[in-house]
Amino acid sequence: MGIVRRLVVCLLLVPFAAVPARAAEPAPPRTLTVGTLSAVDSMSPFLAIRALPTAVFRHMYDFLTNYDPKDGKVIPALAESWSASDDKLTWTYRIRSGATWSDGRPVTAKDAAWTFNLIKSNKDAGKGSGSYVKNFRTVTATDDRTLVIVLNRPQSTMLALDVPIVPEHVWAARVPEIGKFNNDTRFPVVGNGPFVLTDYRKSEYIELTANKDYWRGAPKFDKVVYRYFKDIDAEVEALKKGEIDFVSELTPAQYESLRGNADLTLNKGQGKRFYALAVNPGPTTTGGQAFGDANPALKDRKVRHALARAIDTKALVDKTLGGHGTPGGGYLPPIWTINHWEPDDATRLSFDLAAANRLLDGAGYAKGGNGMRTTPDGKPFSLRILGVTSRAPDTQNSTFMKEWFKQIGVELVPSIVESGTQSATLQAGNYDLAFTSWSTNPDPDYVLALHTCGARPATPGSSYPGDNFVCVAAYDELYQKQLAEYDANARTTLIKQAQRQLYTDAYINVLYYPNVLEAFRKETVSSMQRMPGDNGTYMGQDGYWAWWSAMPTAATGSDDDGGGATVPLVVGAAVLLGAAVVGFLVVRRRRSTADERE
Repeated sequence: MGIVRRLVVCLLLVPFAAVPARAAEPAPPRTLTVGTLSAVDSMSPFLAIRALPTAVFRHMYDFLTNYDPKDGKVIPALAESWSASDDKLTWTYRIRSGATWSDGRPVTAKDAAWTFNLIKSNKDAGKGSGSYVKNFRTVTATDDRTLVIVLNRPQSTMLALDVPIVPEHVWAARVPEIGKFNNDTRFPVVGNGPFVLTDYRKSEYIELTANKDYWRGAPKFDKVVYRYFKDIDAEVEALKKGEIDFVSELTPAQYESLRGNADLTLNKGQGKRFYALAVNPGPTTTGGQAFGDANPALKDRKVRHALARAIDTKALVDKTLGGHGTPGGGYLPPIWTINHWEPDDATRLSFDLAAANRLLDGAGYAKGGNGMRTTPDGKPFSLRILGVTSRAPDTQNSTFMKEWFKQIGVELVPSIVESGTQSATLQAGNYDLAFTSWSTNPDPDYVLALHTCGARPATPGSSYPGDNFVCVAAYDELYQKQLAEYDANARTTLIKQAQRQLYTDAYINVLYYPNVLEAFRKETVSSMQRMPGDNGTYMGQDGYWAWWSAMPTAATGSDDDGGGATVPLVVGAAVLLGAAVVGFLVVRRRRSTADERE
């Protein structure tokens, strides 16, 4: 055997020392970036009433119950089970074991009791969810897993208490400043939901990080980041470029333009939101104190009916929504089939300019030679309409309405402003008409409560959850009856009667129910859960399921499964072997040559 062959054999017989593979770089977090135009009024679950923060709270904090994404029926959440006494006045919830706060401490029934009691006893803490607890007599935790709520009278929402449960050990110190504390000064924010709020900068971004210890299972994405945009066009451009992964509430033109984009998955969901015109009857507080400067003409129901009949809701759906929606009727969107109400032909305030003109004639608003009307005291009949720049339909719809109102002799003066100015103007009551839009939950109690006498502000100009300062005794009576009714069919009947009352009073005129037009990038997301069912949407007030269920698209390359070091080790051995052989040959050749000379 030649010397080279003997050397190779020897080298192969000598065990190589393990050559450790270089440690792999940590994989970047799997991030789902969501575009948004929505404003945040507060990141405190006690203060916020706007859609974006209240949706984010479902990711940060568990509620006692949740809704099945397929049909909207109540399912367990933080409460794994519940029971009620025969008279339905005592409700007992079993808090699930194993649920923890993101700082590692256990979630207990005491946290839930503390949350509800704070909302009940503190007027600042009750701004967002106070309607749920007004009827609570007592709330106690008899042990760490048992929550007991005793009611003054029956309350049908006891399985739909859409209240984020917060950790007492964190929030107790915040009580003195609860009315001003926005929950955005120290990160991470302790929560018990599928995500943890780890960073936030107003009007820039919201960062949520997956809670790996969440009882339902950790989300598949490591982070969800909401990124702010000034307008929807910039948002869509960012989606096309891959700078963000998800956009909701596309305009019809944008949705149609994206149809052929192979990089995107599109969704046209039946909306849970209504878009409406709120009529300001003249603001009053819960104590009856008047404030604001609404046009007194709006106190007259004939005038309100005339305005409703001067709006072609079908034209708005066709022109503003490009057909992606349904003309308005009852207060609750059609997706909630059980509780949705539609006016019959005798009740419907259909588009009819001639009928609107007759109503105004009969109300004493005479037309002048220029075709425009004056009030009974001789002043021009002019109405201001308030909208917000971040909601594109407000500008479009005000343009159409201005022309229709001109045909009934009423001057319409649009004021489309940024969200902060809009909120301040609404609270001050210094408007006549206002565009409004609300997302609805499977249980309608919260949005129905917005029109009760008790929803008005306690003091002039203070924050309140409603739209138009309405106080109608007949509506309040229907609201209280539905709230106290446990029989589902009987409650549905009352809910529809309440919607009929709202419709005929015409303080809130539902213009349409928009479809929700959404798109996400296939390279980032392979699938997500819509709610409710296949006709639903990803993003929204109850958008808990979408981000929790979102599946990242698999990487194009194979991941290292633990055996990845085998190839480098073998290659390393081969290299060492080759180097040794080559080195030997080079030395031998050099020696050979030298020997010949020497």
